[in-house]
Amino acid sequence: MDHSLTPLLLLILVYLCDGRIFSFEMHHRYSDRVRKWSHETGRASPGDWPLKGSVDYYAALLQHDRALRGRSTLSDSDGPLSFADGNSTIRLTSLGFLHYASVKLGTPGMKFLVALDTGSDLFWVPCECSRCAPTDGTTYASDFELSIYNPKISSTSKKVDCNHSLCYRHNKCLETSNECPYMVSYVSAETSTTGVLVQDLLHLTTEGSHREVLKAYVTFGCGRVQTGSFLDGAAPNGLFGLGMDKISVPSILSSEGLIRNSFSMCFGQDGIGRISFGDLGSNDQQETPFSVNSFHPNYTVISTGLRVGMSVIDTDFTALFDSGTSFTYLMDPIYTMLSKSFHSQVREKRRPADSRIPFEYCYYMSPESNASLIPSVTLTMKGDGQFFVYEPVLVISTQNELLYCLAVVKSTELNIIGQNFMTGYRVVFNREKLTLGWKKFDCYDIEEADKYPPRPNATHVPPAVAAGVGNVSSHGGGHKEYMSSFAKPSQLSQAVSAYLIILQILAFNSRL
Repeated sequence: MDHSLTPLLLLILVYLCDGRIFSFEMHHRYSDRVRKWSHETGRASPGDWPLKGSVDYYAALLQHDRALRGRSTLSDSDGPLSFADGNSTIRLTSLGFLHYASVKLGTPGMKFLVALDTGSDLFWVPCECSRCAPTDGTTYASDFELSIYNPKISSTSKKVDCNHSLCYRHNKCLETSNECPYMVSYVSAETSTTGVLVQDLLHLTTEGSHREVLKAYVTFGCGRVQTGSFLDGAAPNGLFGLGMDKISVPSILSSEGLIRNSFSMCFGQDGIGRISFGDLGSNDQQETPFSVNSFHPNYTVISTGLRVGMSVIDTDFTALFDSGTSFTYLMDPIYTMLSKSFHSQVREKRRPADSRIPFEYCYYMSPESNASLIPSVTLTMKGDGQFFVYEPVLVISTQNELLYCLAVVKSTELNIIGQNFMTGYRVVFNREKLTLGWKKFDCYDIEEADKYPPRPNATHVPPAVAAGVGNVSSHGGGHKEYMSSFAKPSQLSQAVSAYLIILQILAFNSRL
C-alpha cells in the first residue's frame, strides 16, 4: 500500500457480531499499485502522474477527491473564496497530524503545502534558506518534496520596506537593504522562523459552479531561518497563520473588500477538510462569543461547564481554538476533573503509563469492547451552546495490543482546543461578530448559495479586528515582534507518528 497519505489509506476493519474480522485493502487514485495498473492497461502515461511527494501530488489528491465527491458549494461567483487548487484540506500524519492545504504563490505560480494555523498570524514559506527543513534524511522525506520560494524568480514579488504599515520591526531594518525583518517565536521550545517580509500574488478562486480566478497581493514571510519543530516535521513547507492580526491573510483579504471578515474550517473524520474565506456559516449553527483580549486578541472562548458521560462538572475556563495543535491541552484543575471523571466511568482495564505515548489515560481494547460505552465529552459554551466532542479518544496500535486513549494532554501554560475536538464540525471564525460558530457537518455536503451574503465593497468591510494582535513590544526599542499564542510540542507528533493509527473511534463504533 501507498502510505504517503495515511488518513485515506487505512486497512478497513469490519467487526461482525460473531467477532470475525474481514480486511480489504484500499488503494488511492495515485498509489503505486494503481499507477502500475494504469500504465499496463494504457489508461495513463507516465506524464499524467504527479511525482510522489511533490506539492503537485498532494494538490492532485485534493482535486481528485473534490471531483469524486461532486462537491459544489455555491451557484454564483459572489461567495467565499478558496485557494486556486480548491478549498480541500488534508490531515497528514507524517507532518505532525495537522491539516494542510495547497497554496500557489507568485508568477509563475509555485505551490506550497502549508499547515493551517488559527493560533498564529503570519503566513510564511521557506525562502532563500540558510536554515530550513531538510529535504532528505528525515521521517517525512520519503513522503514530501520541499518547495522553496525565490522572490527573484517571481515577476510579481515586491519587497516590503521599513515604512510599510505591517513592518512591526522597522527599527531593526538595515539601511543598506531597507528590507523589513520579521521574527516569529512560538511557545514550543526553540521553535521560530526568521526572515524578511515580502508581497506577492496569492492565487484564489471563488467557490461554486461559476468559478472566478482571482489574484490578491498578500504580505508573508520569506522564511530564511527556521528552528525547533519546523526542522523535524512540523510545517516543513510553511505555515499559514489565520489569526486576528492585520497581517494574516483573512485580514488582508477582508480589508481589500474581497471577502467578509470571516472564514470557516471543516474537519472531516476521514482526514479531509475544507477552508472557505468569507464564510459566515449558517443560521442554524451554534455560537459563542470570543473572549477578546485587547492586547493580544485571538480565538479564545469561555466554557461554562463540562459533561463527561453521566457526570456534570460545573466550572468555567477559557480555551483557544487552535487548528495548529493536533490534540487538546487542558490545565489543572480542568484536566484532572475531566480525566478522573472519564476514568471512573470506563469499563476497560487501564494500561500502565508508557513514555512513548503522550496520553495519560489509555485502556486495553478487546473483541468484546463496546465503543458506545466509552464516556462522551461535551463542552457547554458561554451562551449555553453545546459542543459535543465526536472524537475525545484516539485508537492506536502497538505491536501486540490495541488501545484507546483519552486524547487530552495536561498543559502547564494554557487551555487549547485542538483539531481532534473539532473533528466532525464546520467551525466558523467570525471576526465581524467576534463569535465562534460550529455545526455538525459532512465536509462534502452541498450548501445553498443563499446562506452566504454577497461579497462586500471594500469601503464597507469592517477593519481587521486586531491591528497589532499577537505582537510583543520590545522593552528596548519599542518595536513589535510576532509571538504565537500556542505550543506545538514536537515530541507529541513524533510519539503519535510512531504508531499506526488504526481507526478513529467513531469509525470503529459504527462497525460493532
